[in-house]
Amino acid sequence: MPTSAASPAPGDAADLIAVVGATGTGKSDLGIAIAERLRAASRNAEIINADAMQLYRGMDIGTAKLPPAERHGIPHHQLDVLDVTDEASVAAYQVAARADVDRIQADGGVAVLVGGSGLYVSAVLFDLAFPGTDPELRAQLEREHEELGPGILLERLRALDSAAAATIDARNPRRLIRALEIASRSEVVTPSLPAAPRAWRPSRILHLRRDREQLVSALHERATRMFEAGLVDEVAALREQGLEQGKTARGAIGYSQALEVLAGTATREQAVEATGIATRKYARRQVSWFRRYAEAETLDVTGADRGDLSELARRIVP
Repeated sequence: MPTSAASPAPGDAADLIAVVGATGTGKSDLGIAIAERLRAASRNAEIINADAMQLYRGMDIGTAKLPPAERHGIPHHQLDVLDVTDEASVAAYQVAARADVDRIQADGGVAVLVGGSGLYVSAVLFDLAFPGTDPELRAQLEREHEELGPGILLERLRALDSAAAATIDARNPRRLIRALEIASRSEVVTPSLPAAPRAWRPSRILHLRRDREQLVSALHERATRMFEAGLVDEVAALREQGLEQGKTARGAIGYSQALEVLAGTATREQAVEATGIATRKYARRQVSWFRRYAEAETLDVTGADRGDLSELARRIVP
């Protein structure tokens, strides 16, 4: 059975519940269980996805997207809303997801936000503003990155916004270009969660944690299962839809590795290993991000199966 490091307050009502945590902690299953408990208590509950890669149509196996049959009839929002050639935008997501929250709450229901993309979760929960985009400037910076390399762009960012340059991952072209785009327009870059973010509106945040050793093992098994389930075939189909031209989608964990298999530059075994390593690194960043949610209830779900998560949902929604 999972135990709670910060026990849920019995009867603690909230019209916005967020289930967050690293990859492989059971967020989707707990989100479903909570929504079912609310519905059993005659409260409408709907789920809003906060996983950036699950926004994409057809990216199912590699994102561990719940198939419709496992959603138990509960409405899900912000799933399958982008083509793989579209670029995901946290600013656009914030507007759309908050509109979902507004509608659900206006109908007297509870919005259950479920996901592990830290910035996307924070965009809904906290009072964060995101600058718009400048397509022409973005295209110019992309050309410069390709021709000159990241070092030149990082030096320019350092001159414009030293704080952003100190925290940006220069190995991630999309983030480096985005930060420089914003800095070039004399806007404020927010590369990380502020120390004390203001809440957008009242919410209850549930942060799922697993023992590190168990999580590492589970993530390796997860990578293996995805390739066994047909990830390479899924990516082959998405490549026909333009995946390799998708600036965001093509870099998704598992998808970039599967593209290498299709290109003949990696074996399946190498792709599985690389996917496992990338997933573990991502999980560490997720843990670090959500640890800063001071108001979150930390729930230890080490060793929990679906039955345990259903029991946990009963404690969360008595």
